[in-house]
Amino acid sequence: MRSCRHRGDGGSLTVELVVLTPVLLIIALATLVFGRVSEARQQVVEAARAGAEAAAVLPTAGTAQWVGAINAVIDLIGRTHTCAHVAITTDTSDFVAGGLVTVHVSCTVLLSDLAFPGVPGSTVVRSSATAPLDPYRAVG
Repeated sequence: MRSCRHRGDGGSLTVELVVLTPVLLIIALATLVFGRVSEARQQVVEAARAGAEAAAVLPTAGTAQWVGAINAVIDLIGRTHTCAHVAITTDTSDFVAGGLVTVHVSCTVLLSDLAFPGVPGSTVVRSSATAPLDPYRAVG
């Protein structure tokens, strides 16, 4: 009768752990990077829309520029962990009855704290929103 040796599975769990740990770590860090950029993009889109809507109901181009920017900044307050530097401009070049007002928002998203190889230290997310002015109102 021949004796059969059975190979043990004693070291296979260690090998699987050594192989899978870096892969799972890379997936987790990539999820953090994409999640942070996605959240910033959503916030910038919302801020641009809110700023354009607020600027469109104001009576003069000067107040529309100021209030559009202020409203966009207020929309981003409380979310500053995502946007490190915010730049907002309001285009009132077509601020006439029936015209348009556009708010441009850009946000610098810091990624340097994640220390993920191949990922830049920061990225910029931009958005703009345009709102129509009422064609039957008086514009000052």
